Amino acid sequence: MAKQDGIIPLKGTIGNFTFYKSKDGYMVRTKGGIDANRLATDPAFARTRENMAEFRHAGKSGKLLRNAFRTVLVNVGDSHLPSRLSREMVKVLQADTTSLRGQRNVIDGEAELLRGFEFNSNSPLTTTFSAPFTPAIDRVAGVLKVDVPAFVPVAMIAAPPGATHFKMEVAGAEIDFEAGAFVNGINASVEIPIDETLTAPLNLTVNVTANSTKPLFLALGIGFYQHVNGKMYGLKNGSYNALALVEVSGLPAAGGG
Repeated sequence: MAKQDGIIPLKGTIGNFTFYKSKDGYMVRTKGGIDANRLATDPAFARTRENMAEFRHAGKSGKLLRNAFRTVLVNVGDSHLPSRLSREMVKVLQADTTSLRGQRNVIDGEAELLRGFEFNSNSPLTTTFSAPFTPAIDRVAGVLKVDVPAFVPVAMIAAPPGATHFKMEVAGAEIDFEAGAFVNGINASVEIPIDETLTAPLNLTVNVTANSTKPLFLALGIGFYQHVNGKMYGLKNGSYNALALVEVSGLPAAGGG
């Protein structure tokens, strides 16, 4: 795959070259590939079929996770999120040491590998929010929470130009990757001024099913606002807002708990 270089961008097929437009600009690639029937039946391509099946499963699992957090993701701007999350999901599947190749899955893999995943690579939580916080998942009670001790916003937040306020937000999800279903919840602080005033401690909690046997995910985010004439405005379609998975519990321990 190569990027087109010229004053007239092309779209379509000429000879063995296909010209098209993508998120990264006008691109060109060569035609070709393996016959579909041969790819589906030839034993020589067994490994390829297995890899394709797992890539599809990773993509489907990543989409389900994004849907579980969609309410908060609408305020986070990163056009490359689907592909980045799919790559991480492949790593989760590859950690499955019990299933056959081509059938490896999130349930038997290591969902905990997603801990620390940044939903917005343009504005990571690790560089945007420096105050200490404690995430926790109580599987028995079905409680996911983040506790943030009091802090001075101007010292602990890398705010974008024009931001006058911020809001902290937590989102939790219980995801059934086999059934393609989820239970989720969100909770947020009020808008807080970005100044030298010490904040009150923040204790943000969401609830899912008690004693769940499904993977549990907890995300923490920060959103930025500008206060103008008594009204709050979000900044630049969420491109500065950060959201990350701060705790993950893949499966309950054997025997419960």
